[in-house]
Amino acid sequence: MNLLSDSWNWLADSAHWAGDNGIWHRLAQHVTLTVVCLVISCLIALPIALVLGHLGKGGALAVNIANVGRAVPTFAVLVLLLLTPLGQYSEGPTVVALVLFAVPPLLTNAYVGMRGVDREVVRAARGMGMTGRQMLLRVEVPLALPMILNGVRIAAVQLVATATIAAIAGGGGLGRIITAGFNLASTPQVVAGAVLVAVFALVVEALFELAERFGPGWLRGRRA
Repeated sequence: MNLLSDSWNWLADSAHWAGDNGIWHRLAQHVTLTVVCLVISCLIALPIALVLGHLGKGGALAVNIANVGRAVPTFAVLVLLLLTPLGQYSEGPTVVALVLFAVPPLLTNAYVGMRGVDREVVRAARGMGMTGRQMLLRVEVPLALPMILNGVRIAAVQLVATATIAAIAGGGGLGRIITAGFNLASTPQVVAGAVLVAVFALVVEALFELAERFGPGWLRGRRA
């Protein structure tokens, strides 16, 4: 109980919220890193998954290759990247490691969603004279959107939790609070930092849940 009380007191101290090392600044860095990595991951994974899902060829191989990356610890990838010329850039290794970590769930969910679209609907669209591009954008993607967004949600929450490794490479984010706690032998600060990351991840999860429940019809894969 003393540890929890001390951690709460650390969080309640206004001095820990202000300044370049304060919680608000570290949270802003964490949000920025998460958003940047998520956007890059989506730009890489989603076009590949949508095209392969539409064609129905090569998708299984791409998904299996992407899933192999899940077996490699992100921390190990980051350490290896720090030993390369990319390590000269402060955020470079972290961004690459996190992007590689986020691609598999995005690619897998988007491809599965595309292949899960009712083939009768696709054939009907083709019978109406739609081109491949029109079927992809007007039929398959809208129907696969819930599964695609589920992959985005999973990737976003995982990135929030894993972006703490940025502190190892000298980057910012909430991980710096945790590593500073270790350096100062301050267990309450370590626990407080971990709590902040967990709360942030839960908030992101809740935002996606609210968007799924109360968002417009197209967001849930049906016509408004």
